[in-house]
Amino acid sequence: MAYPIEIILNRQLADCLAIPVFITDTVGNLLFYNEPAEEILGKRYQDTGEMKVEEWSTIFFSKDENGKLLEPEDLPLVKTLLNQLPYFKTFWIESLKGKSEKISVSSYPIIGRAGIFVGAVAIFWRPSDE
Repeated sequence: MAYPIEIILNRQLADCLAIPVFITDTVGNLLFYNEPAEEILGKRYQDTGEMKVEEWSTIFFSKDENGKLLEPEDLPLVKTLLNQLPYFKTFWIESLKGKSEKISVSSYPIIGRAGIFVGAVAIFWRPSDE
């Protein structure tokens, strides 16, 4: 499948970064995640490939500070997909290997020069407990 240049360039950037990155299309299908994201998610991209939103959104469990499952619409990436705006949130995620980890996520829409929304990016990192 041919992707818009903005998706391709974001993927190239993600490949060069030491922080975990997710890239989705406009409906949330996971198009790519980089090597640092593999550690948090517990599975290599080469093993999963692209995933439909219905698949990846049900295999990763996001929880608040009290252990309550977060609704998908509370997650930064989902909010970005719905509103085409950047968002930020810190929460807990359970990886495919069952490991719970506190992460901070910033998400932003990929909007090309022509003003067309083509996807979204989520950048993850482990927050410092200051």
